[in-house]
Amino acid sequence: MSKKNYECMFVLDSNRYARDQTGVSNKFTETVTELGGEVLASRLYNEQKLAYPIRGQRKGSYWLMYFNFESESLKDLNRQFQLNDNILRHLVTHIDDRLIDHLVAVAKGEVAPVKHEIETSPSGQGF
Repeated sequence: MSKKNYECMFVLDSNRYARDQTGVSNKFTETVTELGGEVLASRLYNEQKLAYPIRGQRKGSYWLMYFNFESESLKDLNRQFQLNDNILRHLVTHIDDRLIDHLVAVAKGEVAPVKHEIETSPSGQGF
């Protein structure tokens, strides 16, 4: 089978992440590579207050990761992420092959994200 491209957004326990930033982030890469995947980009996305408490935590660190992976092993990968105590929530989504190069470049900081301007009519109001 061929590998597919995926994006994963993690919500991490901010306290655990602050104590061991490299250990927490390296565990994600290790998990993906141990199951036969290849990490394309991995970085801290944001730290912010959560909309509602998760396991008693009110603040979360968001971690973004792009990787290639066999779809048959995705169930095992999700299970490993669920067993990781540093992860409060995670979401894995399939990324179209046409988008992955640009998304990885933005995640690595190689290119700036595309900003769209709102078109306005001559009267100054949007269409």
